[in-house]
Amino acid sequence: MLTTVGFPVPATVRDLSELYLTWGLARREETPDGTRWSMPAALPLPGDLLPLDPELTERLDSIRWTMRTGPLLDTLIDHLVDDLGEPTEILTSLDRLAAATGQDVDDVRLALAELVKSGDARVQRGEEPADAERLEAHRRFRLVMDWEHFHENRIQVSRGDWGPATRA
Repeated sequence: MLTTVGFPVPATVRDLSELYLTWGLARREETPDGTRWSMPAALPLPGDLLPLDPELTERLDSIRWTMRTGPLLDTLIDHLVDDLGEPTEILTSLDRLAAATGQDVDDVRLALAELVKSGDARVQRGEEPADAERLEAHRRFRLVMDWEHFHENRIQVSRGDWGPATRA
């Protein structure tokens, strides 16, 4: 893979460590006690290091976005299903949803935008559609759910005891 993108294959540990330093995967600091190695808090993205075709870049971006928003969306859905019993419509605000779910307002905004984007919900202010990504934290809006669409297009996983007869 390295030779495909124009990098020599490391033959020694020193070569490999130099590659890690070049790519920003590791840092080296000389101290009185010797060499100290560390890794950055956030690793560079593959597209920052390697030339990737646009299709692969788009797919990787989609996976990263889903990994970021998925847990936020799950928390919001759990609240709507478990706490509120799948309401068709609720009058709420981002700060109320944040308090109810224990999430940050911006995270609730992301989850709500994904719910709308997927076609599972609409956000309205009065009778007009509202942009979920631009809602103010304290302003009330109507969240209108399409539970039929939701159940047709999502996989539900239940956690629980299967009992002794059904365990694999």
